Amino acid sequence: MSSMTDLQNLIDEAVAIETDEVVTLAPSRDVVLPGGAGILALITLDNGHDHTKPNTFGPKGLANLNTAIDAALARDEVKAIGVTGKPFILAAGADLTGVPKLVDREQALNLGRIGHGVMRKLVDGGKPSFAFVNGVALGGGLEVALHATYRTISAAAGMLSTPEVFLGLIPGWGGNFLLPNLIGADKAVTVIVENALNQNKMLSGPAAVKLGIGDVLLEPADFLEQSLLWASKVLTGEIVVERPEVDRGDAWDAAVARGKAFADAKVSGAAPAPYRALDLIAAAKDNDRDRGFAAEDEALADLIMSEELRSGLYAFDLVNKRAKRPAGAPDKSLARPITKVGVVGAGLMAGQLALLFARRLEVPVVLTDLDQERVDRGVGYVHGEIDKLLAKGRVKSDKANQLKALVSGSVDRQVFADADFVIEAVFEELALKKSIFADLEKIIRPDAILATNTSSLSITEMAADLQHPERVVGFHFFNPVAVLPLLEIIRAAQTDDATLATAFAVGKGLKKSCVLVKDAPAFVVNRLLTRFLGEVSAAVDEGTPIPAADKALMALGLPMPPFVLLQLVGLPVALHVAETMHKAYPDRYQVSENLAKVVAAGKSSFYVWSAEGKPSVDPEVEAIVTVGDKSSTAEDLRARVLAALAEEIRIMLDEGVVAEPHDIDLCMLLGAGWPFHLGGITPYLDRSGISEKVTGQRFLPKGVASPA
Repeated sequence: MSSMTDLQNLIDEAVAIETDEVVTLAPSRDVVLPGGAGILALITLDNGHDHTKPNTFGPKGLANLNTAIDAALARDEVKAIGVTGKPFILAAGADLTGVPKLVDREQALNLGRIGHGVMRKLVDGGKPSFAFVNGVALGGGLEVALHATYRTISAAAGMLSTPEVFLGLIPGWGGNFLLPNLIGADKAVTVIVENALNQNKMLSGPAAVKLGIGDVLLEPADFLEQSLLWASKVLTGEIVVERPEVDRGDAWDAAVARGKAFADAKVSGAAPAPYRALDLIAAAKDNDRDRGFAAEDEALADLIMSEELRSGLYAFDLVNKRAKRPAGAPDKSLARPITKVGVVGAGLMAGQLALLFARRLEVPVVLTDLDQERVDRGVGYVHGEIDKLLAKGRVKSDKANQLKALVSGSVDRQVFADADFVIEAVFEELALKKSIFADLEKIIRPDAILATNTSSLSITEMAADLQHPERVVGFHFFNPVAVLPLLEIIRAAQTDDATLATAFAVGKGLKKSCVLVKDAPAFVVNRLLTRFLGEVSAAVDEGTPIPAADKALMALGLPMPPFVLLQLVGLPVALHVAETMHKAYPDRYQVSENLAKVVAAGKSSFYVWSAEGKPSVDPEVEAIVTVGDKSSTAEDLRARVLAALAEEIRIMLDEGVVAEPHDIDLCMLLGAGWPFHLGGITPYLDRSGISEKVTGQRFLPKGVASPA
C-alpha cells in the first residue's frame, strides 16, 4: 500500500458498506514501565460486551485500531506499543457477518489490504510492539499478535487458532507468511491446515508457547502486570528474546507436501481453501513481506467471493446459533432436576453414556446388566477411560477419583428406584426394549424419565403398553459419544412437555447440540445414511467395484468412504437398520443381499488393511458376494446418491420429521460429518440443481439462507 492516505480511503469505503458491525473499540492509555523503560501505549480491544460476545474486526474496528496505533507512533515520548483485550478475550478474528455484503471482488480484495495495512504498523512503525494475549485469539486476533515484535501468552488462554481453512478461507491478514517464518513451515502447516481441518482444533496457551508462537507463558492471576514487567525488561535489555532459526531447506518443502497429503485425505480436493493456504506457505519460504501479504490479499479475495465460503458460513451459523436455540424445544422452566442417572446395559455404548453423564452432569450413574461379569466389565471400562483422561492431563487426580466414585454397577434394577433419568442402551430389538421398560416402570418413580438410545425403532410403539408413556423420550447419541456433538431428541406420540424439556436440559448439560425430531423410522441421520449407503451398496451389487464406489463419493470431500463408514457403524447394525427401513419404506429402501451374506459370514468389514493402513477388498468377501456386470461411472453414482438424498429429504420435510431444512443440515453436519465446506446438505442440493430436478422445488430460498 503506497500511503497512509490510501489506507484511510480503503477504510472509509469499507465502513460505508458495513452498517451492522458490532464495533470493537481500541482505547489507549499510557503505562509508565518500571526500570526506566519509558512509556508504553497500551491499547485494549473492547467491543463493550462481556466474554460471551468476543471482540471482532470489521472495518470500523480496524479503523479504531489504526487510529490508536497511529496516535502512539506519532508521540516521541511513547517508547513501545502494547495490545491486549478485554477480560478473557484478545479478539476472535474478522467480523464475518459483513461478508455477504461484499458484492464484487475489489471490495473483498480491499478487506485484506486494510487488515494488512493496519496490523503491519505494529512491526513497521519504528517502535517495539508487544501483544499481551490474555485469552481467546482466533484468526485475525492471533494475526494481530503475530504482527507484534514480542508476545506474552496467558497460561489460561484456551482458544488460540487460525480456523479460517475450516470455514473456506485462509488466514488473510498475515498468518500464512508470518507464522511459518516464526515457527517453521512444519508447525505452521499443523496450525493453519491440520488443526483447522481436524474439526477446528484449538491450541492452549502453553501449547502455543511451546510451538514458539509466544515468547513467554505467564500466569493468569496477574497476567497484565507480569506482561508489562516482562516488556520493560525486554526494552532495557535485561531480557533478550532469542528464537530458533527456521529451517528454510528441504524441510519447508516436505512440510507443504505433508499438508497437501493431509488435505487430500480430508477433503479430496473438493475445498480450495487448504490448498490456497498451502500455496501461500510454500511461497513464504522465499517471499518478502510485501509479496507475501499481496498474495494473501489475492487469495482472500478469491475465497471471499466463492460459494465454498458462503457454504462454510452457513454451516458455521447453524452450529453456533441454531444449535444453541433448538427449534420446538419446550420452555426450559418445565425441566425437572436430575440427581441420579441409570443406564440399562453395560456394553460399549452404555459405558460411553455412563462416562458422559458422570463427567458432564457430575451426578451418580449406575449401570445394570444380566450378570456381574458384564457389570464389572462396564464399570471397569468407565474407570479405565477416566484413567486415560488423567494420564492425558484432561482431569486432575481429585477429579478422576470423584468421577470414578460416581459410577457404579449392579445386577439388580432396584438401584434405579431413586433415579430421575434412566436410559436403555441394549440391542436393537423392540420386544427386548419393551420388556425392559415394562420392568422399569414397576421400579422407578412416576415422574422419572425413561429414555431410549434406539437408532431406528419406534419410540411410540416402545411406550405403547406403559402406564406412563408420556415420560418416554428418544435420546439418540452418535458413536463415538464423546466426540460427535449431535443428540437427536425424539418426541413420541405421548411424550409430554415436561419430559421433553428435561431431555433438552440434560442434552445441554451434556454439552451436546440437540435437535427435536419426530418419531419416524431411523429419525434423521440414520435415515439419510441408510438411504445413502443403500444406493452405494446397490451400485456395488450391480457390478461397480467397491474401491471405485468409495472413490466416487470421496470426491465430495466426505469424512470417510462409504464402505469404511459401514465398518465404523458395524455391518450387523447397518443391516438391521436397512431391514427396519425396508419394512417401513419398501419402495425406497432395499436390503443388500451381499451385505446380509457378509454379516452371516461373521465379517466385520468389506476390506482388509495393510500394515501401512491401506485398504483392499477382503478376498474372503469377494468369494462370498455375487455381483452383476453393470458398473456405474463415478459421475453417475454421485448423481444417483444425491438424487436419492434429495428425494428422501423432501419426504422427511413433508412428513414433519424436523421443523425446517436447517435442522436436517445441522444433523448431517454434526452427526454424519457432512463437510463444512459444502455447507448444509440442503443448500448444496439446491446449488447443484439436484433438488429442483428431483423434487421440483428448492429446499431454501435463492442464495444460502440464514439459519438464525
